[in-house]
Amino acid sequence: MPYVEGVDSTRLFYKDWGSGQPVVFVSSVYLGTEMWEYQLPYLASRGMRCIAYDRRGHGRSDSPWDGYDYDTLADDLAALISHLDLRDVILVGHSMGGGEVVRYLTRYGSDRIAKIALISASAPFPMKTEDNPDGIELDLFLKGLEIMNQDRPKWLAENAAPFFALDVPENNVSPEMVHWLVQVCLQCSPRAMDACNHTFFTTDLRQEMRRISVPALIIHGDRDVSAPFELCGIKSAQLVPNNRFIVYEDAAHGLFVTHADRLNADLLAFANE
Repeated sequence: MPYVEGVDSTRLFYKDWGSGQPVVFVSSVYLGTEMWEYQLPYLASRGMRCIAYDRRGHGRSDSPWDGYDYDTLADDLAALISHLDLRDVILVGHSMGGGEVVRYLTRYGSDRIAKIALISASAPFPMKTEDNPDGIELDLFLKGLEIMNQDRPKWLAENAAPFFALDVPENNVSPEMVHWLVQVCLQCSPRAMDACNHTFFTTDLRQEMRRISVPALIIHGDRDVSAPFELCGIKSAQLVPNNRFIVYEDAAHGLFVTHADRLNADLLAFANE
């Protein structure tokens, strides 16, 4: 299996499919390359080189104790891009992966990057502070994290319905798909789950997002509770200078499954602009 070595000798598993302009997928927290079940084959079969990797602590990558801050995670992404000597890259980040895309641009610039897509991104800043009064209270976040850490399998299973907005009839997701994705999430180490949650919740990316200079596609579902639409989607669109903002009605965080056909088409159109 292909691996690249991160900044502290952490081995990162990756997939590299197809040929053409490179599209690098940065996965959601808890998930790895498997989450792109519908996106990788679609774009690779349409003339794109699709690369996805398991973040440290996730999937088939190493699980060190440290390194779950955005700086280190962005350095891991940079190691992959450098290892494959990628140019003219389209970066696609989902959930926390959107924050890693933003931090990569802050630390490494856009010399190798052509465009970015932020899909259901948890950026710019979920936590409530004096200058971010619409955010989520830290105590509420920590209480939820405590519940998650007490029984990760139960927490993941119980949160599948809001993750996909399964109360919307059109968002049809089979029990088998839910079970499979829960098992994929459980490949993430408990340390990584806890530390990554702290990173994406407490890191303020607002100023960094204002400095993004490459074209950006922002896609967010209006039923997203994992990265709330008003707090994350709308605010990201207000901050990133050169963006196209697409709202998926009745879509939640798991739109990469429930709205896979639409997402695939939007990503391909963005890549071909």
